[in-house]
Amino acid sequence: MNEIRKFIENITPMNDADWLFFSSKLQKVKLNKHSSLIKVGEIENSLSFITKGIVRIYIPREENDLTFGFLFENEFVTAYDSFLTQMPSQYQIETLTETIILKISNKDLQEVYLKTNCGNSIGRKMAENMFLIKSKRELSLLSKTAEERYLDLFSERPNLLKQIPLKYISSYIGVTPQALSRIRKRIT
Repeated sequence: MNEIRKFIENITPMNDADWLFFSSKLQKVKLNKHSSLIKVGEIENSLSFITKGIVRIYIPREENDLTFGFLFENEFVTAYDSFLTQMPSQYQIETLTETIILKISNKDLQEVYLKTNCGNSIGRKMAENMFLIKSKRELSLLSKTAEERYLDLFSERPNLLKQIPLKYISSYIGVTPQALSRIRKRIT
């Protein structure tokens, strides 16, 4: 649980009483590789912090899934739009590796917001961070080539190639696996 406290402390200081209240609401969950955190049509009822593992966010399709996000250790994961609206999710989240998460229910998180000194500040800053990530991704898709997106991905996450199947990476940057193979040949 130290990982999540360090993460939160980087956002805003949290006193011991607030930490004890918040951490009492966390549930540790171990998930196998290819476990679903949420499926299309389900309503997101929790916010999770990844302490170990990798997850992907994707839209399932008959031929090839459309991957639009990867999350790693020391990052939060949720179908945030479903979490906020309590409407069914239009995408899925699954583990790519054995994963350990600390999760808090929407109900408990609302209680943390109400009863702690820093809860609202953390929630606001996390929402702002999620917006910036989403905005960066959209701008990248609109203004960069597939090769530039590939290079950006690996400058930000150098170990990605070893951990994530290329079919998911090609989907994430918006090309076919064959096009990704050509991009990789050009770069090397």
